[in-house]
Amino acid sequence: MDMSKMWELMKLQQEAMKIKKELENTIIEAEVNGLVISVNGEMKVDKVDFETKDLIPGLSESAQKALEEAILQAVNKGTKKAQEVAAEKMQWVMSQMGLNIPAGWLPGM
Repeated sequence: MDMSKMWELMKLQQEAMKIKKELENTIIEAEVNGLVISVNGEMKVDKVDFETKDLIPGLSESAQKALEEAILQAVNKGTKKAQEVAAEKMQWVMSQMGLNIPAGWLPGM
C-alpha cells in the first residue's frame, strides 16, 4: 500500500472516530405511556425511566428501579448482539468484494 492511500485511510479513521464521539453525545428520548427511554446516537440505551405509574399501577419504588435496570441491560445486550451479527455478515460481504477490512474497523460494528 502506498503512503498516499495509507494517509487517506488514517484520515478516514480519524473522521470515523470524530463521528463516533459526536454520536455518543447525541441523546434521543422516546416516551410511551410514561415509560421514557434515552438512547445515544450509537444506539446504546443510556437511561430507562418510568415517569408515571400508569403503565404498571402499584409498582413499588424498588421494583420500578429493578425493572428499569433490567430493561436497560436487556435492550443493550440485544442491540450489541444484533450489531455483532450484522458486522459478521458485512465482513463476509466485503471479503467477497475483495475488501478485507479487519473486525472492529467498521464504525458502529
